[in-house]
Amino acid sequence: MSAPVRRTPVVVWLRRNLFRSWVDGVITTVAALVSAWVLYKSVNFVLVTGRWEVIERNLQLLMIGRYPADDVSRLAITVIVLSGWVGVIAGIVHARQVRAGRIDPSATAWSRRRVVDLTERFWIPALVILLLLVLTDTAGPWIMTGVAVVVAIVGRIVGPFIGRRITGVVAGASLAIVLAAVPIVLYAMIVDAVGFDEWGGFMLNVFLAACSIILCYPLGVLLALGRRSRLPLVRLVSTLYIELVRGAPLFVLLLFANVALGFFVPEGLTPSTPTRAIVVFTLFTAAYMAEIVRGGLQSVPTGQFEAAKALGLSPPRQTFLIVLPQALRNVIPAQIGQLISLFKDTALAGVAMGLFELLRVSEAITQQPDFRGQGLIGETLAFGAMLFWTVSYTMSRESQRLERKLGVGTR
Repeated sequence: MSAPVRRTPVVVWLRRNLFRSWVDGVITTVAALVSAWVLYKSVNFVLVTGRWEVIERNLQLLMIGRYPADDVSRLAITVIVLSGWVGVIAGIVHARQVRAGRIDPSATAWSRRRVVDLTERFWIPALVILLLLVLTDTAGPWIMTGVAVVVAIVGRIVGPFIGRRITGVVAGASLAIVLAAVPIVLYAMIVDAVGFDEWGGFMLNVFLAACSIILCYPLGVLLALGRRSRLPLVRLVSTLYIELVRGAPLFVLLLFANVALGFFVPEGLTPSTPTRAIVVFTLFTAAYMAEIVRGGLQSVPTGQFEAAKALGLSPPRQTFLIVLPQALRNVIPAQIGQLISLFKDTALAGVAMGLFELLRVSEAITQQPDFRGQGLIGETLAFGAMLFWTVSYTMSRESQRLERKLGVGTR
């Protein structure tokens, strides 16, 4: 008798997952051919046929719009300070988690494990940032990025020392106020030079999304609680708001805010166009966020409510200490998905309200005398899509990491 044929693990895996039957084999072959063709066309476009000089020559316009060159140093200072701010907050949070016993104390060191973890989490945005730096023709962005990285590392090292020494409610509240004041001061510094009415490029997209996310989240939570309230008037108002706003297209609301708002508000009180966009994005996303949070509230077992009552907690404490944290934890994927959708929808502000955001810039630079009529819209749109995808993908990966840390779906 002949010896049985021994298959390698790779062959076994292919047979089990891709070629289990002749139908699976046909689907796998067709999918492989289509994927190879798409990969070939993409690589050919990026490395051979694409004319990326339109991006290289207009990189500053794409990133920060028509922001005055004399005040770009303010943006550099903002990026550097925010890097240190994020590093300090990360260090404080890490120290608090270690003190609470949620994280292994050995994880605080800059070990190989930590470096590998950071690389796996942020290698895509780091690669995109490196690509943007390569496209620049001055040393300023390189210096800014290098200083920002160093400041972030220093903040991450200093953060645990601050977190271990700040104890008590008063000290913690004071620290929170100081940390919250940092982005406000930076915003005032930037706006003092140029009002955000004149901002543009990808910076405007990020600004609109950040402001809308910060404002829509608490509003959505309050609307969700209002819709489940036992007070008929509160429940009715919350339900009407949610259903009316969710039933209206976002594009129509942006057009209404841009065109028709002047008929209802006196000219002297009419807010600026970016402010209108932020208000619309906030109100629109809050309605969807309210339904997401309401679904999370419904997913909390009844026993949790009964246990909270048995402890003698007041209704507000039952909600904010027991029920709401579990509800928000259960719907993290849906929340992040809605916030990613909000970030991508900021491109509608250019079409509906005339803001000079990234999409408008991508279309405008193809009409420059050196590039007019050359069909370079593909290159500019591909560049914009890369920036949006990078931010969206990073948000998605970080939400998945948060789900694993909180044990969503496992306990």
